[in-house]
Amino acid sequence: MVSCDFDWQDIGCWNAYKNLHEQDANGNAVLGETIIIDSQDNFIHAESRMVASIGVNNLFIIDTPDALLVSHRDRSQEVSQIVHTLKSKSHDSYKNHRTTIRPWGTYTVLEEGERFKIKRIVIKPHAALSLQLHHHRSEHWVVVKGIASIINGEKQYQLHDNESTFVPSNTLHRISNNTNEDLIIIEVQSGDYVGEDDIVRYEDSYGRDAV
Repeated sequence: MVSCDFDWQDIGCWNAYKNLHEQDANGNAVLGETIIIDSQDNFIHAESRMVASIGVNNLFIIDTPDALLVSHRDRSQEVSQIVHTLKSKSHDSYKNHRTTIRPWGTYTVLEEGERFKIKRIVIKPHAALSLQLHHHRSEHWVVVKGIASIINGEKQYQLHDNESTFVPSNTLHRISNNTNEDLIIIEVQSGDYVGEDDIVRYEDSYGRDAV
């Protein structure tokens, strides 16, 4: 144990988080790129794009890649009601973030629509996805950065920058990064179902369930 003396604040709500940041003459605290006109006592969190406000007071405006929250400051503790609603509807934003962390790296959903999904996949050095297949979707991979070691059915090969390959549905496949640098791939999924649970693992380096 070490004796110490320091300030402490339990950051359990947006009000407490706002108080950690410098405020302008009108009581507004901002993170990110914003334009504020005739607005007072707001907290604006602009994570990835410009957020502008005109004539609004006492609001939390929290803009993230996953969702946009607009709430009166006095009701910020009621966010749990939104979570319960999303859960009751089995909404994807409740189950998955736009960027998801995996043992081998991360993937970010760039766009999704009927019968397709586009991802940015980052695989850490000397890491690999599981040996797997999908029943309902095919995948098209384009290497943006790095060298990908590919298993595609009976074939094994490497892909370099600006090279691509196509993996049909019901085909065993795997991407590995055997280099010392991150591997970045754009993946385009296409099929009658592109949910994350359409995956059958045959081998996995991280102890996840396999057939």
